[in-house]
Amino acid sequence: MGVRYTGRFAPSPTGLLHAGSLVAALASWLDARAHAGRWLVRIEDVDTPRCVPGADQRILEQLAQCGLQPDEAPVWQSQRSDVYQAALDTLIAQGWAYPCGCSRKEIEAAQSQAVARHHAAVYPGTCRQGLQGKTARAWRLNVQAVQQALNLPALTHWQDRRLGAQVQNVSEEVGDFVLRRADGLWAYQLAVVVDDAAQGITHVVRGQDLADNTARQIVLQGALGLPTPQYLHTPLVLGPNGEKLSKQNGAKALDLNAPLASLNQAAQALGLAVVPQDTPLAQALALWCQDWAAHC
Repeated sequence: MGVRYTGRFAPSPTGLLHAGSLVAALASWLDARAHAGRWLVRIEDVDTPRCVPGADQRILEQLAQCGLQPDEAPVWQSQRSDVYQAALDTLIAQGWAYPCGCSRKEIEAAQSQAVARHHAAVYPGTCRQGLQGKTARAWRLNVQAVQQALNLPALTHWQDRRLGAQVQNVSEEVGDFVLRRADGLWAYQLAVVVDDAAQGITHVVRGQDLADNTARQIVLQGALGLPTPQYLHTPLVLGPNGEKLSKQNGAKALDLNAPLASLNQAAQALGLAVVPQDTPLAQALALWCQDWAAHC
């Protein structure tokens, strides 16, 4: 018997759910239900300065209003620092993580070409051979050391269930990425990889804006000896300015006085049929589940 499907929705409580985040929530819930699997919710609140007090509980309420109930009690990343530290210690012991004293300004100044908008500068490996008198700020993964030790290819390939074949040269396109930030907070990449494995996540369904993180996470999974889930990245909902709808660019919180209206919008973004507004919520979700199972 194979491993039972386990999926998750992992919102950051930097604000309430909006039309874009509901698309990812609905897709991950439908995918889990269509596979007769479990669906979990994880509150990704490691970036504490950006978290809005009370947003975590309100997000859980929003999900419940939409009929999207997790099968287990939610997990908060802010309560899991010891687990992340243990993972970092493992990487340090292997010689695969090192301290970095570079500031963002120094990293950007070292670029051979202009950094594209919305893209981080590629880390040039300045501190890979030592701090050279600098004060340690962050911890980074030595990508090449991991790939060489584990005989991993320089090109990380993966198959997205919606986007198809994907490939990235992590060393050249990202560089040695951060595991623990200069401010002491845990980096998204480390936390998400550790938590997906700890929760037994077999399938990750999330927004397409996170697809670029996948190759880094696969390398890190290899370094920590953790399994790689299957990935599906959902279409993005765009704002009036043509950019991804997000809390950062003023996305409005969902109006859940009529949850089916918001769910219909999310379903439409996923290529699912719109249901009449007088359809009971449970029936609408069941119809979308059947449609999802037939096409995904």
